[in-house]
Amino acid sequence: MKEDLIPEGLEDFLGEDADKRPGFLEHFEDKASNQEFIERYALAGRVGLVQGASIIDQVIQTATGKVSARQRRGEWSHAWVFQGRRRDGHHWIVESDLDAGLKHRRLGVQENRVTKFFCEKECPRLAILDFGLTAEQVEVVLTECLELVANQATYSLMEILGTALALQTGRSRNRKNLLAKKSSMYCSGLVQHVFAKAGVDLIPNVHSSLGTPEELARSPLIRQAYWQRRAVPWR
Repeated sequence: MKEDLIPEGLEDFLGEDADKRPGFLEHFEDKASNQEFIERYALAGRVGLVQGASIIDQVIQTATGKVSARQRRGEWSHAWVFQGRRRDGHHWIVESDLDAGLKHRRLGVQENRVTKFFCEKECPRLAILDFGLTAEQVEVVLTECLELVANQATYSLMEILGTALALQTGRSRNRKNLLAKKSSMYCSGLVQHVFAKAGVDLIPNVHSSLGTPEELARSPLIRQAYWQRRAVPWR
C-alpha cells in the first residue's frame, strides 16, 4: 500500500493490526458522497460503521479510544448489518439504536433504510466491512437479525456504561458485561451476536456485551474494507 493513499489519522491503526489480517484488502474514498459510497459497496451481510458528529457520538469515540494504547480517540461510534436492497429500491439495515422521533420512540433492534446515513454533515465518515461470509452464513446472520427485531430486543444503556467502566479500569472483557440485561444489546453487540450465530467471532477474547465499533474496524477477520474519509474538526 502506498503511504500517500493512507488517510490522515489511520496510520497507527494500520500499523497496529495489519499483520493480523491475511488477505486484507482496503479501498479509500474521499470524494464520493455518502449515498454514492453506500450504493457502491453495500451488500447483504456486510457491516457498516459511522463516525457521527453528535455529542453522543463524540463521547463514544472518546471512550473507545481506550481500546488502543496508540490512539487517544476512537474512530467509530455506531455499527449495523446490511440486509441488502429491497423492493423499494433502498438498502436496508438492522441496527440497535435509540430512535426518538416526534411521534414514536424505538429503543432497540430495528430495521431502517440506510438513507439515515446519507447526510455528510451528521455522518462525515463511513466504513463498510466485508468478512468474507458464505451465502449460508449470510442467511444465518440475517435470520438472527430478524429474530431480534421480531422479539423486540431493547437497546442497552446499562451495557454501554459497563463497557465504558471496563475500558477505563482495564478489566478483562472476555466475560459477560456485569451490567448486561436479558434480550438487550447496543449496536456493536448486535453485530457480534448475529455473526457468532454463523460461527464467526469478530472480536476474539471480547464478549459481545463488551465490544465496540472501534474493535469491529480492527477485527482480524476483515477480508475487504471500504473507508469513506473526510476531514473533521475534532480530530
